[in-house]
Amino acid sequence: MEDALIRMENVEKWYAGFHALKNINLTVRRGEKIVLCGPSGSGKSTLIRCINHLETIKSGRIVVDGTALTDSQKAVDTVRREVGMVFQQFNLFPHKTVLENCMLAPMRVRKASKAEAEATARKYLERVRIGNQADKYPAQLSGGQQQRVAIARALCMEPKAMLFDEPTSALDPEMVKEVLDTMIGLARDGMTMICVTHEMGFARQVADRVIFMADGEIVEENDPETFFHNPGHARTRAFLGEILAHH
Repeated sequence: MEDALIRMENVEKWYAGFHALKNINLTVRRGEKIVLCGPSGSGKSTLIRCINHLETIKSGRIVVDGTALTDSQKAVDTVRREVGMVFQQFNLFPHKTVLENCMLAPMRVRKASKAEAEATARKYLERVRIGNQADKYPAQLSGGQQQRVAIARALCMEPKAMLFDEPTSALDPEMVKEVLDTMIGLARDGMTMICVTHEMGFARQVADRVIFMADGEIVEENDPETFFHNPGHARTRAFLGEILAHH
């Protein structure tokens, strides 16, 4: 598995008495697009939050691009530099412009000069088709635009992988497409991605593998064709039935 970018081996996670992740084994290769789906509380968000140490694991191993994720700040910082994260909430600094929001981390973490950081920020704001909004403040933008700024901000660190935690679930329906289109563009450009999402059309279009989780476990993983048309597990079938009934 030379091309494995992210490896989770026998990962266990508890919250007090609650077993949040059970024996998670997952390997993500460079350039692979993975969609995680499953009912609420199944551990999907917890799983991706463990990859960049926003959550700590009880046991097992997580390795990102050759760096084993331990509690050492050095390991955590190394991994976070390589893994971009986009949340449901945009988490933009309201008192800074779109451009400044995107320049902050490269200057602080990668020690980029102001000119370098600005050039990178403008490049990625163009990439998410929002370059003309660079001098506005987050509150002046729609939710869909703010989420695209959040994606651009993560890309400004030039990460090797991007994690998306239900990036469209807080958006009004008419804004979902612009964010998914941005993510589809990234996928086509070869970005390694793990996306927690209920957008099954996106999963069909982009995913190399779809992983279904329930009760903290990976119940089923497959290519989209097999996953949607011939799911092997009763829980997967029930979940897909519910999702499709709502769409």
